[in-house]
Amino acid sequence: MKLKGAEIVIQCLLEQGVDTVFGYPGGTILDVYDALLKHETEIRHIRTSHEQGAAHAADGYARASGKTGVCFATSGPGSTNLVTGLATAYMDSIPVVAVTCNVTNPLLGKDSFQEVDIAGITMPITKHGFIVKDVTLLADTIRQAFAIAKSGRPGPVIVDITKDTTQALCEYEPQTPAKKSAARRGRGYTNEDIAEVVRMIVRSKKPYVYAGGGAVMSEAEKELKTFVETIDAPVTLSLMGKGAFDERSPLYSGMIGMHGTKASNLGVSECDLLIALGARFSDRVIGNPQTFAKGAEIIHIDIDVAEINKNIKADKAIVGDLKTVLKDINAALTPVRHTAWVKHIQDLKRKYPLYYDRQKLSAPMVVEALYDLTKGENVILSTDVGQHQMWAAQYYPCHKPRTFLTSGGLGTMGYGLGAAIGAQVAAPKKRCINIAGDGCFRMNMNELMTASAYGIPVIEIVINNRVLGMVRQWQTLFYDKHYSATTFTDRTDFCKIAEGMGCRAMRITKPEEVLTVLKQALSEKGPVVVECVIGEDDSVFPMVPAGASIADAFDAHDLKRTKSRKHQ
Repeated sequence: MKLKGAEIVIQCLLEQGVDTVFGYPGGTILDVYDALLKHETEIRHIRTSHEQGAAHAADGYARASGKTGVCFATSGPGSTNLVTGLATAYMDSIPVVAVTCNVTNPLLGKDSFQEVDIAGITMPITKHGFIVKDVTLLADTIRQAFAIAKSGRPGPVIVDITKDTTQALCEYEPQTPAKKSAARRGRGYTNEDIAEVVRMIVRSKKPYVYAGGGAVMSEAEKELKTFVETIDAPVTLSLMGKGAFDERSPLYSGMIGMHGTKASNLGVSECDLLIALGARFSDRVIGNPQTFAKGAEIIHIDIDVAEINKNIKADKAIVGDLKTVLKDINAALTPVRHTAWVKHIQDLKRKYPLYYDRQKLSAPMVVEALYDLTKGENVILSTDVGQHQMWAAQYYPCHKPRTFLTSGGLGTMGYGLGAAIGAQVAAPKKRCINIAGDGCFRMNMNELMTASAYGIPVIEIVINNRVLGMVRQWQTLFYDKHYSATTFTDRTDFCKIAEGMGCRAMRITKPEEVLTVLKQALSEKGPVVVECVIGEDDSVFPMVPAGASIADAFDAHDLKRTKSRKHQ
């Protein structure tokens, strides 16, 4: 049957099982929106307040559901407004397909109104970019875009379509997407590779498991649990790995890295075998690469060959889908015990617990109370980026994958609210809660209008310390308290703004209000903003200075001791 290009776009989305699109209409993409209107009962469209919000919502939808998120934007500034969201998805390996439209073929390359080479602009931050100028290539291009977004290491793909291509007629033949092989082994590995990993584990006396976002993306949580329990080893997670392993387990020692626990950072520094699973050894995890796990052999398993030996040299590497690789390793393993080693790590956990002042209102108090009320069940937590992000990661234990959404690689302020909206649409039976800082809230608070317009019941918790908290913390510690451009002196009332955007608003100013207000927020049926007013000098600890060894993590007690010695 012959269809216009715009209708082919929608038909291809239906082929791929797309049920939701986040976007913002404009001139060049009008034909696609016209076709979308005819299928409004099959594909729900959420018009965000800004295209960046659409990209973050598509990202949050993908993280929460495991499906590919989809966003639409028009040409020029519409498409460039997607860039930060696409870069966020790219850094965290999130499958997103962005469909944009451009000026007509005769106007390309002539600096036409709202013309921009978005495929070229996004080349470094997408897995692939297409520009479609021929309607006969449109269907196969969209199908290819979805295949690329989900294959291997996932990531975003952009499909830019000229306006006349959306208007042209073409013969369209429906296709059913090919089912993915259960064994996605990347470049492949052998039985001997598996046997060598097993031998390294058997001879280890002090193994440590370090899992990252790849364990979530590959849905390897069951295989990871079996592996950890079989080898009886402590586990640490990266920020992106939260949820891959049940954090209530006695084998879990906390997050690793710059704001990881002392137990994890010291334990990894002491281990004789580090098993990195779906993790990329980012600088925020390893600190000084020369001192990271320097006494350990390292096994690195990842789907992306480019990550092997990039930051840390591996003694043994396997390239393949983590779920499949762990199945093969588990089949070859026999149980081993490391009782003394596990006890040592548990002793470190008791010796160096996370702590905060319970006499005053603080973000950790709010996050802990939120967990006490929800128990981590039927909740998806998203965060923006900064101190509040670290507090959320530290004090909200995750039990399951796809329940903690955050911008790990790019560190995108303003990410969390859009992501929460996308996650709430993907998982309507769960409650999606975003933990934001006041600096982040200022960046994308306009998406509250999206939540209220569509009745999306997200909860936005704003940790308001009236400063850019993480930057101020660095200024306090390393810049002689030169608070350049980090203090907010305006009189903005976040609760009034929220109410003006159609949301309920509540404020917490003292500890005794925390449980009451959070209970009320959780009982609401629509979007809610909860402002929590805390001190401007609250800090995130433990902390590893940039470039230092992770074994040098320090906390507030260490700072006091250091200052005391200086004054003696």
